[in-house]
Amino acid sequence: MSNKDPISETAKAVQEVAKTTGKAIDAGERFGKFISRFVAGPLEQGVGIFEDKLKYMRWERQVRLMQRADQLLGEIGLAQPTRAIPLKLAVPLLEAASLEDDDRLQDLWARLLVNAANSRSGVDLQRAYIAILEQITPLEAALLQNIYSLPFEQTQHNGVVVGRLPTEVAVGRNDELEDKLPEPSDEVKLALANLARLGCISIGKSWGGGEIFKTVNPTLLGRSFVEACTLHTA
Repeated sequence: MSNKDPISETAKAVQEVAKTTGKAIDAGERFGKFISRFVAGPLEQGVGIFEDKLKYMRWERQVRLMQRADQLLGEIGLAQPTRAIPLKLAVPLLEAASLEDDDRLQDLWARLLVNAANSRSGVDLQRAYIAILEQITPLEAALLQNIYSLPFEQTQHNGVVVGRLPTEVAVGRNDELEDKLPEPSDEVKLALANLARLGCISIGKSWGGGEIFKTVNPTLLGRSFVEACTLHTA
């Protein structure tokens, strides 16, 4: 039998809730003061404008996502989804998709959503796809589309010549002298480095361990991700 006093335990619980609530209120007040430094007008007005703007932006992006998903469903001949997405995947997918403010990237989210909800798409939604799409830029998405537009069976081991990205790619050749190949711009190099970090491509290394950006190799994860974000017919 427990010796704990239920009244005392309840009082402690109430105190903890009060502390947590107090911290939240303090954080809100601090953020309000921060906003007031940048927004002309009363503190309450500044906070209200900020919150209303965020709500409107989120609502606007949610509406666009719904419209694009419905449009894509129609394009593949479906009136509604034919497969339920597990909550552990649906929640992060929908949250990230409704926050995306770039239309090109949100279109990728919409395609991923529709493919995941289409039992005949052949796409098995993975948490990794969501994580990748959350962390790429429009440029990086375009680079992936170009790299994986080439036949995978040809580029898997021969590589992809990327010196003319973001506009042009070519299948590499094992007998091609690497020092004759052009290098991409610094902006493209940085984008390729991030795609390599996410496992979407692999970048070659010099004997000294440095990155070589003249050619890259596609990966199984990268190919699967691009296919998952490409609309499949029903």
